Amino acid sequence: MGHRLSKIYTRTGDDGTTGLGDGSRTTKDSLRVEAFGTMDELNSHIGLLITHELPENVRTMLTGIQHDLFDLGGEICVPGRAAMAADYVTRLEQQLDGLNAELAPLKEFILPGGSAAAAACHVARTVCRRAERRLVSLAREESISEPAVRYLNRLSDLLFVMARFINQQQGGADVLWQPGRFESGD
Repeated sequence: MGHRLSKIYTRTGDDGTTGLGDGSRTTKDSLRVEAFGTMDELNSHIGLLITHELPENVRTMLTGIQHDLFDLGGEICVPGRAAMAADYVTRLEQQLDGLNAELAPLKEFILPGGSAAAAACHVARTVCRRAERRLVSLAREESISEPAVRYLNRLSDLLFVMARFINQQQGGADVLWQPGRFESGD
C-alpha cells in the first residue's frame, strides 16, 4: 500500500466529480461511482451484520467477503482493471453449498426476518442485489470482468442461505410467507 490518506478532505470533489483509481475524474453520479458506492454500502451492512452474535464459520465467511468486496471495489474504481477471478465465485459456491446442506429444503417463500442477525443478513442481501444491478448497468456501457458480476449474483444467494442458517443456528425459524393472510381480516 503506497499512498496513505493523511488529509481526508481535498476539496477536489466540491464540483460534483470524484477521482478514480487511475487518476481520472468522473461525476459522482456516474454508473461507475454508483456501482462501487453501492458495494461500499453493502460492505458496511456486512460490517454491521458481523457485530451480531453469529456462528463462527459465518463470521469468518463474512470477514472474507468484506475483503473480496474491497477487491471488487478496487476493480471497478480503476477502469480496465480485473481483480476478481473465477475462484472467488467458486469459493462462494462452496460456502453456499456447505451452509445449504445443513438446512431443510425450502418449500415456501420466506419473509426477511427471524432473528436480528438474520434480518440484518437479509438487508445485506437486498443491497447486494442493488449492487449487482448497478454493476450490470455499468457492464452495458463499459468492459467489466465476468467474474465480478457473477460474484455479486452468487453473494446474494449466499446471504439468503446464510440468513436461513443463522435463524436455524439461533434456534429460530424462517418466517414463511402467507399469501392473502391479511385480506381475510386475520
